[in-house]
Amino acid sequence: MSNMESRNLKLKTVKEGLIDSVKLKNLILEDADVLDGIIDFGNILAKSVMSGNKVLIFGNGGSAGDAQHMAAEMVGTYVDKRRSFPAIAITVDSSVITAVSNDIGYDAIFARQIEALGVKGDIAIGITTSGNSKNIVKGLKTAKHKGMITAVLAGENTTKLSGVTDYLISIPSTSTPRVQEVHGVIVHILCDLIKLELR
Repeated sequence: MSNMESRNLKLKTVKEGLIDSVKLKNLILEDADVLDGIIDFGNILAKSVMSGNKVLIFGNGGSAGDAQHMAAEMVGTYVDKRRSFPAIAITVDSSVITAVSNDIGYDAIFARQIEALGVKGDIAIGITTSGNSKNIVKGLKTAKHKGMITAVLAGENTTKLSGVTDYLISIPSTSTPRVQEVHGVIVHILCDLIKLELR
């Protein structure tokens, strides 16, 4: 393959990735269920944290990164200087995660922390692109048992999430990279919705 052919192939790959991402976002712009879901959850999230409740956020892999991202935006300043809101990414304590994995099982890594840290009125946010993660489902079940508000940012497959979440924001795609890109945007939008309540 010549240098020119290699460059053209790479340029095609870059453009296809950007186009696919834009297409999915445009699809969501026309999806009233997704838009209403973001607004509804944004409202309850804002009310809860402004009342002093905390948010426990969790996911696997790239979604664990999204959980950390969301916690950072809520605890930090986000865009404007404003009060800090209590949010914890329960994906980051390697000692807890490895201890629970070793002694109980990997499926319990989030449920065990929610059992220890969550109280009635707090919010548990699971982030999953596949919708199949046993540790996400188990964490949400534990949160519901404790009287917490539960929410999920998911991809297209939500079968296993039925009955374990109060608020479900389902992105109509099975592409993990594209779903994660949209989840990142939604994290920022949720922070924007909290900011609106501060006015």
